This record gives sequence, structure tokens and C-alpha cells, in this order.
Amino acid sequence: MARLVMMQQHQQHSPPSFSPLPSLSDFNGTRLQTQLQYRRKVSQLKEALHVAASNVKKTLTVSLTEQMSGASNKGSADFSSKTKDFAVPRRNAMALILSGCIFSQVSLQSPAFAQQTVALREYIDSFDGYSFKYPKNWIQVKGAGADIFFRDPYILDENLAVDLSSPSSSNYKSVEDLGPPEVAAKQVLRQYLTEFMSTRLGVKREGKVLSTSSRVADDGKLYYQVEVNIKSYASNNELAVMPKDRVVSMEWNRRYLTVLGVENNQLYALRLQTPENVFVEEESDLRRVMESFRVNKVAA
Repeated sequence: MARLVMMQQHQQHSPPSFSPLPSLSDFNGTRLQTQLQYRRKVSQLKEALHVAASNVKKTLTVSLTEQMSGASNKGSADFSSKTKDFAVPRRNAMALILSGCIFSQVSLQSPAFAQQTVALREYIDSFDGYSFKYPKNWIQVKGAGADIFFRDPYILDENLAVDLSSPSSSNYKSVEDLGPPEVAAKQVLRQYLTEFMSTRLGVKREGKVLSTSSRVADDGKLYYQVEVNIKSYASNNELAVMPKDRVVSMEWNRRYLTVLGVENNQLYALRLQTPENVFVEEESDLRRVMESFRVNKVAA
């Protein structure tokens, strides 16, 4: 009897055994389902962080990361309530987006974002005795009827040409042989209108002198600068019998910039053509081209 009591006491004081088998709650799927839900919530949260990686939501991402760490410590039971507490109101999000748009517009209008002038390349004709600078992206066109011809590869109506009088039939000593700049401007306009004469019915060309000036360049020579505007009008149905059926509209509106200089007993003319709407945007670059024109003495 005493032996039996000792055996019972020994069994009561023996350390509890740990079974390697899972508990009943593992078999019925409760713990496994909880783990899967938690992993799914964390995965969805990471995807939300990846989508929110934009300038407008950078500040939100940091706070969301902190919220994620707090949610993982407390478990997935109150995950949905925490994310709702963190959610940014729609009105605040729209305010952030609008502020970003306003900031971008102000930045683009600042001097730092102003459009830079185009690069110019110099062309020198030592045989005929002249030089000028032209936009670097312009291309040279052969057989255009001028001594040299360049044009914009995208805006075909924007081009540059140099004409010079024949040395055998002209004997200019100075550009003042043309008269004052105002008289020379009328001759330039008349020449342009003659060149643009059309045999089409219902076509009308109108031109006017916009400005004239003279300047002495760094080479000591006198140059005339003339600006004219020419508009072309045409009828949409020039063969119509009734005048009401012949609606006249403007075909094109162009600005012509001309620089005149004299050297080697010849008259040199740098002629720039550009649409009026393009001239407004590229005026500074086109005037740089005009001011770069020089006539040079040709060695005998």
C-alpha cells in the first residue's frame, strides 16, 4: 500500500509532457484561417503602398507604413477599423492634387523654366563674300533659285535665302544708293508682291511695310532692315456666277524680314520668311539671324 502511494506521488510530481502534435484548434482550421487572413491583409496593404507612390501621396505613404506596423502588433481583428481611421478624406486629397497643379503652373512660368533660344550655326560664303547665322536644325535646300537657301524641316513656310545682284550689271557703292530706308522698303515690298503674283482666279495679295531701320554693324558697314507683312486671300469657289457663292478667306499671313547690304559693287539681301503666328514665338531668334548678316570683301 505504501508502495502504491509512493508511485502515485511520483506520477503527480513528474513534469508535464509536450506533444509534437497540433492542438484541436489547429485541426479545425481556426488558427490556419487566421494566419491566412492576416497574410492577405498585409499583402493588400503592401500593394496599396506601391500604388500610392506618387508626389501627391508621398506624405500619406509614411503615415500608412506606421499604421501598418501598429496593425500587425494588434492583430488582424481590428485591421479594417484602423485603415478606416487612417483614410484621407476626398476633399483633402483633391486639395493636394490642385495645389500640385498650381505649383507646377507657377514653376513653368518662372524664368528658370523659360524657353531657351535656339542654337545658331554660322554659314560663310567666302567666294561670294557674305556670312550669316541660322538655326542649327534648319536644312539646306538645293535648286531653290537663290544663292543659298535654308528652311525649317517642320515649318515649310519658314525659310531663309540670300540673293545678290550680278557683278556685271550692278555698280553699288553703298546701300544708300537705294535711297533712305523708307524708299528701299517700298522697293522691297514691290518686289515681294511681284514674286507672289498668281494667275489663279479670285486670289488677292495685300502687303504693307511694318518697319524700316538702318544700322552700322561691327564691321563698320551700313545695313538696312525692312519688315513687311503680306496676306493672301482666295475664293473657295472662284468659278461661281453669283458673288454670294464666292466666299473669300485668307490663305496665309506671313512676315518677311530683309537685310540689305552692299559690298564688291553688289547688293546683298538676306530674306527671312515666317508665318505671323510663328514669328510671335521666334522673334528673338529671327532677329539674331538678321543681326548676324555680314557682307565681306572678296579678294580679286
